[in-house]
Amino acid sequence: MKFFLHDHMLFVILYFFNMIFLFIFYRKLGGFETLENVYYFIFLSSFLLGVFLLFRYFSYKKLYDKLSKLPSKLEDTLSSAGTAPIAVGINKLLQTQYNLYQEQIQRYKCKQAEHLTFMNQWVHQMKTPISVIHLILQENEGEPYVENIRQEIERISRGLNIAMNMARLDRFEHDFSVETIFLYSIVTEAINDQKRYFIRKRVYPEVKIDVNITVKSDRKWLKFIVHQLLVNAIKYTVGENKKITVSAYMTENGKVLEVKDQGVGIPQKDIRRVFDPFFTGENGRKFGESTGMGLYLVNEVCKKLGHKIEIESKVEEGTSIKIIFHQCIITNV
Repeated sequence: MKFFLHDHMLFVILYFFNMIFLFIFYRKLGGFETLENVYYFIFLSSFLLGVFLLFRYFSYKKLYDKLSKLPSKLEDTLSSAGTAPIAVGINKLLQTQYNLYQEQIQRYKCKQAEHLTFMNQWVHQMKTPISVIHLILQENEGEPYVENIRQEIERISRGLNIAMNMARLDRFEHDFSVETIFLYSIVTEAINDQKRYFIRKRVYPEVKIDVNITVKSDRKWLKFIVHQLLVNAIKYTVGENKKITVSAYMTENGKVLEVKDQGVGIPQKDIRRVFDPFFTGENGRKFGESTGMGLYLVNEVCKKLGHKIEIESKVEEGTSIKIIFHQCIITNV
């Protein structure tokens, strides 16, 4: 009704001006000899105006409803705006715009799919020369340059894993399987994968997890989460004989997997942004190895798995990151 009144306000004003003009002109010609004639003239004019406005309102009601209610999804824009000539024109316009938009979206999806395919193929291709280099290093064990090369290869491998998991994230639903997982088993596997990194940084892993604690999750993605939390904890732990403690326990909110380090800690101004993509913060600039994507990916995977992630940190004291498995998705052995 608001759009209708705005659309026809000039019609109403013009009609009243016309009625006043005719009324004055007719009076000068000697018309309206009685008061009943005046009332009749006003009634007839108002009646004709009302009929015209009612006809216009019901003719364009669907169009006014469409303009009054914003669509909640793209398909809602295709609902009919009525059969009036201007409504039919608007229907055609919106249909054409929708088709053009869908064509652009499909082109974008095709390009994105090509990019993801390329990324996956490239990552797998890069793993082959890395494996060859590992074999060469094993044959030349004891040479002074071997350890330095191995460190750089490990950094490349971590970067490739980040890239591969980033590419898989958009197709998470196609690469997802819920099962019962023993936390102790998956944590020890992740620690063994990083044992060289632990030894090189002279950091000691401490596991405080009951061997019978289980959770419902996806094994591969959960291992990626633990792996990434361990890498971050080792990377930002400076000094010898420091510990990284991985523990699991029960709370009223569910089971919790906690990774706690004795590292440099995260400044308070950065802690709210650590889950933002490509955010490296003060520590990233100091250490120079941060991509800003590790914790972002961990957070995104936790969202898709239905887990909750919490972080606490104090500068020069360390950082604690908790993965909370809610009661509704966990089981006990």
